[in-house]
Amino acid sequence: MERTGRNGFGPREPLRNNMKIEIKKFRVREGDKVRLKEWPTRVKPLYKSKKHYESILVEHRKTLSALQSLLYAHHRFSLLLIFQALDAAGKDGAIKHVMSGVNPQGCQVFSFKHPSAQELEHDFLWRTTCCLPERGHIGIFNRSYYEEVLIVRVHPEILRSQGLPTEDLEDTNIWQHRYRSILDLEKHLRRNGTRTVKFFLHLSKEEQSQRFLARIDDPDKNWKLSRPDLEERARWKEYQCAYESCLTATSTKIAPWHIVPADDKENARLIISQIVLDTLGELKMSYPKPDKGHQSELQSIRKSLEK
Repeated sequence: MERTGRNGFGPREPLRNNMKIEIKKFRVREGDKVRLKEWPTRVKPLYKSKKHYESILVEHRKTLSALQSLLYAHHRFSLLLIFQALDAAGKDGAIKHVMSGVNPQGCQVFSFKHPSAQELEHDFLWRTTCCLPERGHIGIFNRSYYEEVLIVRVHPEILRSQGLPTEDLEDTNIWQHRYRSILDLEKHLRRNGTRTVKFFLHLSKEEQSQRFLARIDDPDKNWKLSRPDLEERARWKEYQCAYESCLTATSTKIAPWHIVPADDKENARLIISQIVLDTLGELKMSYPKPDKGHQSELQSIRKSLEK
């Protein structure tokens, strides 16, 4: 059975795998209090085999490529994808595998690590605001402004280095104020055509340990692990609390968080790709139709080419 696109790029190809991932169960509803222990890090596989997984992902990429072309041509919306997670949760791999079929001209990836001296001279949203996607484009934030209520919260010394006024540093509601700034930004983006989708890759501590060990065993991945990674792992409970507070405060109907079980990398990629497809598929988009003047011009061009 064929699915007909509601957004103007025509009938979609038949879903040979006859599967549809239900994404609602991974979405944090606005107002819900998040307790990460109640959210699974592994769910029943959405694929039957490695070959089946690859065939589903290929179909997702084809549909995503078509939707991205439509997004670019329609030129009214943009899509911002935010990825947050603890070390080794698979953010880089998910971005690589899910987005590999997208035209690079319409997609940009930004990674936000330690802020530079120039970035510290501005408010905490400045450096990411400069990288927001243009209309018709997909922007991907590998870490984001949410670092300012996550790692900065776990490491108060980072907050003290940001040059804030003393009264703001001593404000016990500083995190609530930052949540409000983030929510106001995402509302502003929504009003201006940017759809924001946020992913938290939920990894178990046991699986992180196995992935760290695998990095030690594989010489090509030794560079991915160092002593600071182990020091951050020792703060596991602090990070869990910071994420719970953040996800609870900032998941909204217009910019929802999705808690993606990340112990199975392939499963996580299928879930993420389905969420991206559903988000784009819900937009009312169509290819521009030429007016009479343009149609006349095209016919004139045709005559010139056929001579």
